[in-house]
Amino acid sequence: MIALLGVVAAIIAVWLYFGFLETLLVTSILGILYVLVFHSRWCYIAIKTAPRDLRALWCYLKILIMTRRLTKKDWTLPDIFHETVQKHPDKPCFLFQNEVWTFEEVENYSLRVSAVLKSLGVKKGDIVGLLVNNCAQMPALWLGNARLGGITPLINTNQRGKALIHSINVAKCDVLIFSDEYESAIQDISSELSSLIKLFKFTHRPLNPSNPVTKASGDGITDLTSLLENTPPMPWALADANGFQGKLLYIYTSGTTGLPKAAVISNSRYVFMACGLHHMRLNSSDVVYCPLPLYHTAGGVVSVGQALVFGCTVILKPKFSASQYFPDCAKYKATAAHYIGEMCRYVLATPPSPADKQHSVRVVYGNGLRPQIWTEFVTRFNIKYVTEFYGATEGNANIANTDGTPGAIGFVSRIFPKIYPIAIIKVDQETGEPIRDSHGLCQLAQANEPGVFIGKISPNNPTREYLGYVDKNASEKKIVRNVFTQGDSAFISGDILVADEFGYLYFRDRTGDTFRWRGENVSTSEVEAVISNIADQRDAVVYGVLVPNIEGRAGMCGIVDDNNSLDLDKLAKDLARDLPPYARPVFLRVMTSLDMTGTFKMKKTDLQKEGFDPSMVKGDKLYYLDLKNGKYLSLGPEEFQRISNGQIRL
Repeated sequence: MIALLGVVAAIIAVWLYFGFLETLLVTSILGILYVLVFHSRWCYIAIKTAPRDLRALWCYLKILIMTRRLTKKDWTLPDIFHETVQKHPDKPCFLFQNEVWTFEEVENYSLRVSAVLKSLGVKKGDIVGLLVNNCAQMPALWLGNARLGGITPLINTNQRGKALIHSINVAKCDVLIFSDEYESAIQDISSELSSLIKLFKFTHRPLNPSNPVTKASGDGITDLTSLLENTPPMPWALADANGFQGKLLYIYTSGTTGLPKAAVISNSRYVFMACGLHHMRLNSSDVVYCPLPLYHTAGGVVSVGQALVFGCTVILKPKFSASQYFPDCAKYKATAAHYIGEMCRYVLATPPSPADKQHSVRVVYGNGLRPQIWTEFVTRFNIKYVTEFYGATEGNANIANTDGTPGAIGFVSRIFPKIYPIAIIKVDQETGEPIRDSHGLCQLAQANEPGVFIGKISPNNPTREYLGYVDKNASEKKIVRNVFTQGDSAFISGDILVADEFGYLYFRDRTGDTFRWRGENVSTSEVEAVISNIADQRDAVVYGVLVPNIEGRAGMCGIVDDNNSLDLDKLAKDLARDLPPYARPVFLRVMTSLDMTGTFKMKKTDLQKEGFDPSMVKGDKLYYLDLKNGKYLSLGPEEFQRISNGQIRL
């Protein structure tokens, strides 16, 4: 305050002595000196982060320009794809195994789909579910439906039984198209499906118009592929749909907890997600390697969108293989490659080989590259750029690491904090509830303070709209109101992030995954990363379990040991070296395999319910940590009772 009064006094003195112009010059100099002296750290941060922020601002402007153009035209994805096709009809669009599909061939196939579905009575607003494995025809199937104004739920091909019934019913499907390999799964649930749902079987084979039309079989299932082979493409025309803001797809959450929820993807949201990634490091001449399932946002929107919207060639794989990841990239001459979840850890765990660097991949992009292996991964495989991005399928908050800072999933600008309306707010890390001030408003988390990531909702802005889920009640649970002003709202991600002083954002955990033990917060994702590193990249999932008469939750780790080579004494010693006492798992569950979602996230809900009770755990070995000796000891019914009544102290 005294310094500020001194500056003001100096300005007045100069003005009295010299006059206005001289005063203006001196004032400017004094102002600069004041900022440099009293806000030197902010100046340093601003100078250091300006290139990053300006690059991202330019990308954001390009996204806004494109979305404004498409909003004005009111185009849907089939219309946008047609514009891409016109630019290079003979260029390869999708490479799948030994098949090469040009842009024109993909569009013609989608026009066949439109013709067949229209002849079968599918119309604007109908819901056509898709349970189809990865192939070049899969995007063409939903493009054909979208041209008629239909909406396509992309159903997880791993679902069976109740989960599959739920996915079909929650989307209110009128039609279901399924790959022939899932016919038995459909037959198992057919008695529980509505008799009004039309069932079409899709078979992946080269297009052969000479095949005879196959009628519906006795079980009421029509051979869609035969119909496509005998139906000419309908003439191209603008889609009979609800325009750029209209619904395009339903994409289901991964289902790490409970039944999957169907998130709404509009045409504008599809373009925004594809566009945001593209402008970070890609260009239309890139050949993109995508080994991800196309029923999720990562593969079906972010990667496939590079072909549909920007004209890239996209390599599709039936299934991810760690050992074939970079050999495939070399085979197909990929220049960009997609990863997600634990993929990079699996690829890194493969034996070193000369093929590690015999590829043309310039950039890898995705989410889930752990900070602990980031540098080792890019060094071993000679990757020039990494674009780590973050975003929820159902949300409106997407960010990206634009300069390859190891471990960062994005950033908030320290110079222009309000240009892109995202923030980290203070929450109770166990309940996820926002911590509010005396006025009932949310509070911003400070640098290096954990908080939950949010995205401000602006219904009239395609980049800020929130469409949520098909289930409106589920959508409402993801909205926080009265955020920074009374009456405003934001999408709340449920993810705990932390920002450093430069604005770089780092993932900590999901709310609910963080637990307290010995008075300390334990991040399950951080402990998982440490355990995987010291246990030769084994799958490891960490969760908190209740112990009778003890406050908080004890850490428990499910770890995969499929060849009985896990050295528990070494593991205990290494954990003591790399983790503080409160973060070391108190219990171990040694398993032969671990359930994963389609996006390579580890499932932990059932493990958490079973806890460390031997009567609940079938087929796996249990251990507890003997703190006195620093070793993991076998845990059976007797040890369980002694732990429960306090005879064995944790």
